[in-house]
Amino acid sequence: MSKRDFYEVLGLSESASKEEIKKAYRRLSKKYHPDINKDEDAGEKFKEIKTAYETLSDDQKRAHYDQFGHTDPNQGFGGGGAGFEGFGGFEDIFSSFFGGGGRQRDPNAPRQGNDLQYTMTITFNEAVFGKETDIEIPREETCETCDGSGAKPGTKPETCHHCKGAGQLNVEQQTPFGRIVNRRVCHYCEGTGKLVKEKCKTCSGSGKVKKRKKIHVKIPAGVDDGQQMRVGGQGEPGINGGPPGDLYVVFRVRAHDIFEREGDDIYLDMPITFVQAALGDELEVPTIHGKVKWKLPAGTQSGTAFRLKGKGVANVHGYGTGDQHIRVKVITPKKLTDKQKELLREFADISGEVPDEQHDGFFDKVKRAFKGE
Repeated sequence: MSKRDFYEVLGLSESASKEEIKKAYRRLSKKYHPDINKDEDAGEKFKEIKTAYETLSDDQKRAHYDQFGHTDPNQGFGGGGAGFEGFGGFEDIFSSFFGGGGRQRDPNAPRQGNDLQYTMTITFNEAVFGKETDIEIPREETCETCDGSGAKPGTKPETCHHCKGAGQLNVEQQTPFGRIVNRRVCHYCEGTGKLVKEKCKTCSGSGKVKKRKKIHVKIPAGVDDGQQMRVGGQGEPGINGGPPGDLYVVFRVRAHDIFEREGDDIYLDMPITFVQAALGDELEVPTIHGKVKWKLPAGTQSGTAFRLKGKGVANVHGYGTGDQHIRVKVITPKKLTDKQKELLREFADISGEVPDEQHDGFFDKVKRAFKGE
């Protein structure tokens, strides 16, 4: 299977700067990383993007690639192999070294526009139940004055007479292997194959203008902090009539006052009194779905956890609903009246609880444990 052009893989022109190559790699690797993108072909696309970046980000490798493309000129020469091994045949060699074969890209071919990323901060409840809202994003739009041509109204771009519209110039070079035709991006038209003599004043000849675009988005119920949503076709406009890129909305979820979230489960720390813990009680417990009545069993210890099934978050992919977990915390009163203290001492006497003896007995056990008894 023939390899795709590395510039095409990254959605760049051959005149792209190092910074543009780096930005394209970061954007695409994030989009197709197998840990984020679950499409079947995401892994292969990620490898292809990585290989393209490793080649084009290295000056020496890029120069070699610009000259020979995916063809290795050293293949079949030296190393003790058969003379033309590794090439498709004599015609391929003739084309590569004498006819200037290798990569050819149409500078006016349609290309997809760049993807955009927007970070949206939402409340805890908006993440749980979803929301519809409008957002404004800055993006490049096709210039309405020149319809994207970059030329002053009443004029139009002309075919570059230096490269004859090919977007590339052929540079001949003599080598020990013969004459090599090296293709370079035409610096006159910057690879577009067209020249704009009178530039549009609105866009300064770029064919694009920066605008703020209002987009209506639907936040799905169940999204979590750090997750992202793709809004198809809302990225920057395509090049040469190509499709627009996509918009990726990344969610940042604010913390809740009393609820904590882990996946689709909700956790709540529920304070109760000593009396409620000892005798049990019917309590009104807050959940994300409203208040529910819940029976606290008698003799509950502080730190005990209980579960309310189905009172958590609906899974964003439709895989059921999580639970709510109640972590009981017995609150010890800090200020007691004399009457309360008297009743507690009476309770301790009736229960046979002698704090000092229990205290001494505990430390005696600790001492014996360290002595190995």
